[in-house]
Amino acid sequence: MSTAFDLAPTVGNPASYKLRPRAAQVAKPERVISQPAAIVIALLLDLLMTFVVGLLFHEHIYERVGWDAIAMALITALMMVSIMKARWAYTISALMFATRQVAHVGVALLLAIGALVVARVFAGENAEVLREWALLWFVVAWSVISLGRFVQARILNSWASAGRLARRAVVVGGGRPAEMLIERLERSDSSALQILGLFDDRDKDRSPEQVGRYRKLGRFADLEAFCRTERVDLLIIALPTTAEDRILHILKMLWVLPCDVRIAAIGSKLKLRARAYTYIGDVPFLPLFDKPMSDLNVAVKAIEDRVLAALALLVLSPLLALIALAVKLDSRGPVFFRQQRYGFNNEAIGVYKFRSMYVDQCDASASKLVTKGDPRVTRVGGFLRRTSLDELPQLINVLKGELSLVGPRPHAMQAKAEGRIYDDVVDGYFARHRVKPGITGWAQVNGWRGETDVVEKIEQRVAHDLYYIENWSALFDLRILAMTPLALFTTKNAY
Repeated sequence: MSTAFDLAPTVGNPASYKLRPRAAQVAKPERVISQPAAIVIALLLDLLMTFVVGLLFHEHIYERVGWDAIAMALITALMMVSIMKARWAYTISALMFATRQVAHVGVALLLAIGALVVARVFAGENAEVLREWALLWFVVAWSVISLGRFVQARILNSWASAGRLARRAVVVGGGRPAEMLIERLERSDSSALQILGLFDDRDKDRSPEQVGRYRKLGRFADLEAFCRTERVDLLIIALPTTAEDRILHILKMLWVLPCDVRIAAIGSKLKLRARAYTYIGDVPFLPLFDKPMSDLNVAVKAIEDRVLAALALLVLSPLLALIALAVKLDSRGPVFFRQQRYGFNNEAIGVYKFRSMYVDQCDASASKLVTKGDPRVTRVGGFLRRTSLDELPQLINVLKGELSLVGPRPHAMQAKAEGRIYDDVVDGYFARHRVKPGITGWAQVNGWRGETDVVEKIEQRVAHDLYYIENWSALFDLRILAMTPLALFTTKNAY
């Protein structure tokens, strides 16, 4: 049986964490629910209901719906979501309080619709008719969204009680520091953090095989593999700050993982301001590493990816059909080629491409780099590879949720630079897999695409990928997408 604590930040303060009681302990959640998915539902409800209700009542009042009405409704919906985001309304802990959410929705709708009304009045629109539209829009949208919030809050609280919203955690360290930490955590209310066990390098005399109800799962060398396999969300380091060498050794291993890393501050002689700490209940922690993207940002990126990918497939469908015909006519074999590559958290994904090699010479593992004039590449395939048009079927991977439109390019598992596997060449190579890979990326639009015949090329790719991860924003994604067509004309490294 595992103790659990909720790590969702409290409303209005991203650095504090609130514990919520649940009715019963469970040994293992039957199926852990994706918290970003729950946030996506709330965000889409806000966007769609605000947009649709605005258009419906515009038609009712004005007896028409033109592009101007669509633009006004869309801008208002986006403004409403932005206000909700600024009020920290899109977190799991916030979504579990329905009454508070109703207030957030009311304020956000009032501000967004009010701003539209003011702008339209200054533009000379009839204030009487505009006021009637705005009032109906506000009342109906608020009612519909609030009803959805009550339903979602009830479902989320039910999942939390069953342990299905659990964030999975491990304690790094053992002995008395780990024992003190666990005792303090267990005096707090139970909620949604599932402690899986402990890891420590010391022998049994200094670090027992079991602390409380939690057993030692392995040594420090086992941490990375365990965290990836078990999808650990949080690592808690329970080592004294005097153990600097051990902490640095652990951090060097853990920074490549897509999880939060905290160091327990119980009994620490280092005293900082309260804002420097995060809390689980009343237990202070120093934040060392955070996931590259919050649950809300993961949700925003997922919506951005799927909407743009669906539109791209629709717009590019004639081009895709022409490329498929050209591939088929150029050489025998299937139109598409599927290659296993590294995805998020080092997991294998099957990436779709238009086939660019002769069918009997396709290299599914990419064990041999494609070079200039490579005889394995077909005539059509050479053009597709130089222009990256062979990558367009990966829009299907985006719709499936395996890829993003923008992110570090997924590399084949046996890809090499100067005859060496990439992760043997670049220290911390797997840190680029802390986010979902993409069809295009910061490295590609800066000229680092194609052949990696020398070490510098893969080093530059990884450096650009890590820069993207540390500086991600939705606007950064849009900037990279806008730069991508121009970058395709730079073909010096693409064969």
